[in-house]
Amino acid sequence: MSDMRRREFITLGAGVATWPLAARAMQGERMRRIGVLMAVTERDPESQFRVNAFEAGLRELGWVAGRNLRIEYRWAPDPDLLHRQAAELVAATPDLILANTTPVLAALLRESTTLPMVFVQVTDPIGSGFVPNLARPGGNVTGFASFEFSIGGKWLETLKEIAPAVTQVAVIFNPQTAPYAPAFLRPIEAAASSFAVKPMPATAPDAAGIEAVIEAFARMANGGLIVLPDVSTVNGRDLIIALAARHRLPAVYPYRFYAASGGLLSYGTEVGDVYRRAAAYVDRILKGANPAELPVQAPTKFELVINLKTAKALGLEVPAKLLALADEVIE
Repeated sequence: MSDMRRREFITLGAGVATWPLAARAMQGERMRRIGVLMAVTERDPESQFRVNAFEAGLRELGWVAGRNLRIEYRWAPDPDLLHRQAAELVAATPDLILANTTPVLAALLRESTTLPMVFVQVTDPIGSGFVPNLARPGGNVTGFASFEFSIGGKWLETLKEIAPAVTQVAVIFNPQTAPYAPAFLRPIEAAASSFAVKPMPATAPDAAGIEAVIEAFARMANGGLIVLPDVSTVNGRDLIIALAARHRLPAVYPYRFYAASGGLLSYGTEVGDVYRRAAAYVDRILKGANPAELPVQAPTKFELVINLKTAKALGLEVPAKLLALADEVIE
C-alpha cells in the first residue's frame, strides 16, 4: 500500500477520544467507523496483503473508504504497545473492531465486552474463553478460527514425507502468545510413533529464545522443525527461516508467506480468504446483525506450498506425489 493510500485509512494524532468529523458521507450516506488492531508491523508485506484482502472484501459489499466507511488501523507487534493500542481503540468507540490473533482479541476484551468485534486468525476461541460455543458465541465477538488442532499430525506427516531422514522434531512456539500450543502438540505426539519421530516442545519467548532453541537443537542429529501458528513466530519468521537454512534443518510452517520467504514448505489456511470472509461479517454487523448470533466459522481453504529452491539447498528430493498435491511450487 503506498504512503498516500495508507494515509487515506490511518488516522494519526495524539488523541483518539473522538474520531475525525471532517469526512462525511457523500450523497447522504451514513459514515460508519471501524477499527482494526493487528499484532504485526505495518511495513510487513504480509500485513499489507491482509489489509488489501479485507478492504477488497468490503468494497465488493459496497463499503468504500471515504464515502461510507472510515477505518483506523493500529499496529502492535509487542505486548506493551498492544495493550495501549487496544485501550485507545476501544476508547474511540468505533462501530466495530476487527481483531487479528489471540493476543489482540484478549487485549480488546479486557477493555470492552459490549463493543462488537470480529476476530480472524484466532486458533482456539473456546479454549481461550472468548466464546462459550461456536454455533452461538453469545457475546460481543464472533469470527473465524484459523486452525483445527488435528493439522498437527498432518504437519508431521508432510515433513517426514519430504525429509524421511528426520527422527526428531522441535516444535517452536511462544507460550505467552500461543497458550493453545499443547492442543497442537497432542496430535503431533500421537502421530510421532508411526513416523518414528520424537517431537520436542521448543519454547521461545523472543528472538534470543528462538536463536537459542534452534542452535541447541541443531547440535542433534536428523532434526527437523515444526513452527506453530503464533504471532511471535510470525514476527520472527525471517530469523527462523535463516537459522533453519544455516543449520540445514527441514521445517514445515503454518502459512504460505513462510515458504514465499524461503521456508521449505507450508501447509495451512489461506489467509487472504479469511480476511475477505471477515469483511462479510463486518458488513452484516454494520447492517444490524448481532455478533452473538453469528456462528464462529472454521477454516475452509487450505494450501500446501513447497519451495523447491530451499529443498535443493537442503539436498532434499521432493516426492512426485507431494509435488502433485501442492497448491503452489516456488522455484
